[in-house]
Amino acid sequence: MEFLALLLFALIFIALMMGFPVALTLSGVSLIFALVAVQFGWFDLAFLQSIPNRIFGIMTNPTLTAVPLFVFMGIMLEKSKLAEQLLGTMDEVMRGFRGGLGLSVILVGALLAASTGIVGATVVTMGLLALPTMLKQGYCPKLATGTICAAGTLGQIIPPSIILILLGDVLSSAYQQAQLEQGIFSPETLSVGDLFVGALFPGMLLVVLYMAYVFAMAVFRPHTVPADANATIPPGLGKRVITSLIPPLALIVLVLGSILGGFSTPTEAASLGALGAMLLAAAKKRLNLQRLQEVMRGTLQVSSMIFLIFIGAAFFSLTFRGLGGDDLMHDFLTNLPGGVFTAVLMVMVLMFIIGFFLDFIEITYIIVPVVAPILFMMGVDPIWLGIMIAINLQTAFLTPPFGFALFYLRGVTPPSVATVDIYKGVLPYILIQLSVLVMLAVWPELATWLPSVIYQD
Repeated sequence: MEFLALLLFALIFIALMMGFPVALTLSGVSLIFALVAVQFGWFDLAFLQSIPNRIFGIMTNPTLTAVPLFVFMGIMLEKSKLAEQLLGTMDEVMRGFRGGLGLSVILVGALLAASTGIVGATVVTMGLLALPTMLKQGYCPKLATGTICAAGTLGQIIPPSIILILLGDVLSSAYQQAQLEQGIFSPETLSVGDLFVGALFPGMLLVVLYMAYVFAMAVFRPHTVPADANATIPPGLGKRVITSLIPPLALIVLVLGSILGGFSTPTEAASLGALGAMLLAAAKKRLNLQRLQEVMRGTLQVSSMIFLIFIGAAFFSLTFRGLGGDDLMHDFLTNLPGGVFTAVLMVMVLMFIIGFFLDFIEITYIIVPVVAPILFMMGVDPIWLGIMIAINLQTAFLTPPFGFALFYLRGVTPPSVATVDIYKGVLPYILIQLSVLVMLAVWPELATWLPSVIYQD
């Protein structure tokens, strides 16, 4: 009967590839499959009786409250034109350096990631502001588009990150489930704050490697990364640098500083960030009733989509478990030759391949709840696994044919830039992301050392 669990997974994957909505596909296919299986005595409907409790738990989960708050903060900052001011100032600072604009795009992407965490808004904004200038200066279209896409996806790994919040919730439940199945009835906990802290070094490492790649292109292939021969230092640049950097840095200190310092939970920090974003928009005189309504409407749309996926994922996980899918995956992963190393490698490869076709939220709520408890029972560190998964899912934004960052940028690029140039441009950055995964596999301390220092007993 366990093959039915694989059939369920295959049907959901096919439905998603056909373009059906994620949340409705997860719940609808799972429910129909369960009802058909009941008729043949292959499934016990008792598994679905806990659906109301699951939904109630999702809607009252204090950790998930941070999702709409961070979404509100990101959309509000987008409306306050923070990226436009930052990018313009950094362009003036770096204009005289070969590859300076490319380096500026990466730095601004990192700052926006640490203050907004909204990938789509960052990619579109920098595509509109930076790409025309880069092309005018003679940048290779592949390098220009790849740099913008990669810089925009830094919001996936640099806190505050929506994916880290979602992973924190899923992995926390999986970690406790694994410990209970091992007979540990006072289980240790995994928090979103643990993942935020664990992601700092890997996130900064990605930024450094991105910049190193652009610098290397400027040195070894200077024709692809030109300098602005007419660059001059405009008057009042120092003042503009200070005024453009203070708002995002203040917001980063407000949100991340309060979490790292132990003064607030991620949800409380998200509320501070939302308030700070409103104050920043008001200071820039871009906060009015109409804009507030636009931000709230956008927040409602994004949050509703995410929470509806949560509910659909609950139907899928219960049906998958009722069909014996958990036992099937446990037997498969634990019996692989090579033990933990092979099991983790298999999971990472699977997520990377599925990332070519599915979004990170779908993978988080379809794959992670199935494999994470098994890996935890095999002794895998939860913080390390969470960061490995987060970086792996970051590649899903860049991998064709369905990488969302590619779609975002394609929508704002001029017709002179071919789609194949965008696809080729992101390949080096995908390799950089995979190299960071390898580094984390070799040196897990990159993700685990800082949390052990900050949260030591």
